[in-house]
Amino acid sequence: MRMRQWSRVSGVFGCAGLAVLLWASGVSAADVKAEKAFTIAVTDTQGVETELKNGVFYWEEKMSETSFVPHELRHVPSKRGTATVNIKFDQIKQIELKSGTDKALPAMTVTLANGKSGEFTPAVNGSFKGESDFGQVEVPIGSVSKVVFK
Repeated sequence: MRMRQWSRVSGVFGCAGLAVLLWASGVSAADVKAEKAFTIAVTDTQGVETELKNGVFYWEEKMSETSFVPHELRHVPSKRGTATVNIKFDQIKQIELKSGTDKALPAMTVTLANGKSGEFTPAVNGSFKGESDFGQVEVPIGSVSKVVFK
């Protein structure tokens, strides 16, 4: 008798658990938004152009001496005066960079797809990262001279 009650109870809880699992997976699937993949052509200061598929702006936020948080962005965090501007990849036509002095970040001229342009500096010291025909590539922003968004 006890065995029947136990199997009935575990069956009810098992069905409830399955319902919660299915509901939770349905909620998260609805919340996931497909991100656009960007192809960018990055030219370094030596004149070498590399085409990156699934390009992102990558930087690491240092939390302590031994840990960091990686960030893969589809925008370029930039400074204009004291303001921080996140310039979205889908708005950018190209970026031209002029080397900074010593360890200073470069000056950037950002041209938007609508033709407007502005002068900025990177807000963080990151890199452009993506996949090339030869493998994963990461080009530090300090060694970039031009970025064209395709």
